[in-house]
Amino acid sequence: VQLQASGGGLVQAGGSLRLSCAASERTFSTYAIGWFRQAPGKEREFVAAVSTTGTKYYADSMKGRFTIARDIAKSTVYLFLTSLKPEDTAVYYCAARPRAVATTAQKDYNNWGQGTLVTVSS
Repeated sequence: VQLQASGGGLVQAGGSLRLSCAASERTFSTYAIGWFRQAPGKEREFVAAVSTTGTKYYADSMKGRFTIARDIAKSTVYLFLTSLKPEDTAVYYCAARPRAVATTAQKDYNNWGQGTLVTVSS
């Protein structure tokens, strides 16, 4: 299973970014995909996830600002980040879980992309 995360960059507070997680077609159709992030000096935390059925899950602190979406034709999962804050600065990782149903637990995901850095300036 190969995942390719991209789309990170430097953005001002209040701005937006779209992160992408590209996967093989087989992975996309049979694996749940999650996004996690790790801020400097902090543990990695759950951000959002989507099941193969399209059911979505969000961390409470990010609901309303972040949106996860699947593009079946492109075998890609997007994470739309809006109203960004400096505390959103982190490396964002996408990960695949070999089940149809997504969860919020990192231990349930056994394939991880390389991460993409999001930096939000104040």
